[in-house]
Amino acid sequence: MLCPSGPVSRPSAPNAPTRRASAPRSLAAPDVARDPYPLYRTLRDKHPLLHDEPFGAWLLSRYVDVQTALSDPRLAAHPEGAGPTAHPALASREVQGRVRAALKAGAERTAYVLARRLAGRREAELVTEFCHWLPAAAVVAALGLPHEDTARVTDRCRTGPDRPDAVLAAFLRPHVVRRRAHPRDDLLSVLCAARADGRPLPEETVTALVADLLTGAGEATDRALASLLANLLDHPAQLALVRAAPALADAAWAESRRHAPAAHIVLRRARVPVVVGGGTVPAGATVACLVGSAGRDAGRFADPDRYDLFRAAPGRAGSCGPAPGPQVLDTGQWHGLGVDLARVTAVHGLRALLDALPGLAWAPGFRPVPEGLLTRSPAALHVRLR
Repeated sequence: MLCPSGPVSRPSAPNAPTRRASAPRSLAAPDVARDPYPLYRTLRDKHPLLHDEPFGAWLLSRYVDVQTALSDPRLAAHPEGAGPTAHPALASREVQGRVRAALKAGAERTAYVLARRLAGRREAELVTEFCHWLPAAAVVAALGLPHEDTARVTDRCRTGPDRPDAVLAAFLRPHVVRRRAHPRDDLLSVLCAARADGRPLPEETVTALVADLLTGAGEATDRALASLLANLLDHPAQLALVRAAPALADAAWAESRRHAPAAHIVLRRARVPVVVGGGTVPAGATVACLVGSAGRDAGRFADPDRYDLFRAAPGRAGSCGPAPGPQVLDTGQWHGLGVDLARVTAVHGLRALLDALPGLAWAPGFRPVPEGLLTRSPAALHVRLR
């Protein structure tokens, strides 16, 4: 089946979509990345399923359709099989508790150190001086690896092959051997002690899990943290609320993922013809789930363009709009251990900055400029510290 060049409306028969005479601008247009939200509104209102030929994908823009597509096994990750997943040996409640505790301790300790280094200055740029370093350094600290190896190990996983290579395996081997002989209170010891079918995990499995974490500490987590900080700095009153009640940091994180997700567009490939968005996507076609659009869908969220950290707080019935379902879409942005890593680095990073920097605000005259389309976040965060 050939993809039609125009959009698809909501047809009476899903296998016979109606062609429209004109289509909106393409996502591939040079200026769309500067501000994609006007186009998203047009897509949600008039073109719930559209084949965007220049972009090379079928576009889904409404919350309910994006949510459905992201959970549909007939729409595979693009490329298929991309992204590591958690090992079954880590599925027990006891092991998961130890993993989360180690990640939390590493993130909390690292965030405090990085934030305190900024405390004596007047201004800083948080993307390069905080957001880029925190996730990777937090993983290294959680694993109990030498701090001085943070940049070398992380760069190896960010720029290396999809699977952990011989260099990473050689680096980790002596640490794995020592942890098996002398366990410590760190994440690498938890991984070395985990068992599958009654046996310790093989060294290559431990290495793969560490690579999973280090990959999760990459660009997606950096960008998500930068977006969280930008949202709160844009709303000083809400920033002050989090400073006064640090427990609100989790709600601020969830709302930031809705309002300005780092994984802005998630690609899937149809294994078979799939009916979604009022039409049929042919087998083999690429589907672009517009997560950034879904989070601003007025059919799901009241006043969707407003950032409101209380939208995610318990006991706020109706604040998320009329439709049921989760507020934050599971985009597959993080895999396995990276799910917990992204949240704890964001929450503890925010808390550490607010604790160490009581005067945190935008630098005079600075406004953040989000960049990117598939992944999107501010390129810089110039702030006043006191």
